[in-house]
Amino acid sequence: MTTIKDIAKAAGVSITTVSRALNGYSDVNENTRQKIIDIAKQLNYSPNTLARGLVMNKSKTIGLLVSGLTKESAKDNFTFEVLAGVNEYVSEVDYDMVLFSTTSTKQREKTYTQLCRERRVDGAILQGIRTDDPYLHEVVESNIPCVLIDIPIESKTVGYVTTDNVLGAKNAVRHLIELGHKRIAMINGYEYAFVSEQRLKGFKEALLEGGLPVREYWIANGAFREEIAEQEALRLLQHYPEITAFFCASDLMALGVIKAVKRLGKRVPEDVAVIGYDDIILASYSSPSLSTVAQDKFAMGYEAAKLLIAMLEGKADSHVKVLQTELKIRASTAKGEK
Repeated sequence: MTTIKDIAKAAGVSITTVSRALNGYSDVNENTRQKIIDIAKQLNYSPNTLARGLVMNKSKTIGLLVSGLTKESAKDNFTFEVLAGVNEYVSEVDYDMVLFSTTSTKQREKTYTQLCRERRVDGAILQGIRTDDPYLHEVVESNIPCVLIDIPIESKTVGYVTTDNVLGAKNAVRHLIELGHKRIAMINGYEYAFVSEQRLKGFKEALLEGGLPVREYWIANGAFREEIAEQEALRLLQHYPEITAFFCASDLMALGVIKAVKRLGKRVPEDVAVIGYDDIILASYSSPSLSTVAQDKFAMGYEAAKLLIAMLEGKADSHVKVLQTELKIRASTAKGEK
């Protein structure tokens, strides 16, 4: 196996010069650096990243920590698109990525700090974390840099990437109001999700701005699950058949609502309009195709990785990145006085 000693001998320079050239230090002459790089390629040199990490106290590796990765969550493709975005950015820079999948049981056995230190990651991105998650409180106290997706906590070592969930929800409900709907219900996620709080806020603000009452009993939690959303929509429609539209805090739940409407012999959108949130792949293939608030999940992962690495290298101007959403109108909403 080729070592830096072999490269130094071939280049006629010291081992220290080779090491500093290959690690990007600026005090090496550019011609010398290029000569060393060329010789390293000719000799098929492969750096020992573990040894380099021990010397520099950096592994050049980041972790993507995902909580609650299940068969059900795979259906909405959200985590995969975030992961793809993270992977795209780390592939553009000199970093590697490790995927952590955790559960409440694992969290009782191993702390966030232990997890990161055992895998020797320099920092981590946390996705799918609930606001009551024990890891969430620990990361704020930890000195390990991290970026949260969809949880707005900021400190010297913590940043976050999210979208404008309030505005996204308002745009969805405004669309329903503009179509003539006055009796609009909501299927939200669950209590310990920041996006649920924000989308509920946007829902209520849009109703009030449209001169419509907020009926708390027309708001139900679907836990971001298709079958629970279907059950809740059935209950609401059976008790309050006057409801003509649903705003759902996720597309997966919106698909459950469409099932509920059809089970009652009603039509979407003629009898009940449905709009979701996320723009998952299934949204455009459902019957009818689902109107939704599109989030760029790939961009969320890409920007999270970009922000974390900027933080690790002391180059972050801000620890916050807010992305915009886009209202996509499809067949599940329709015009007409309601």
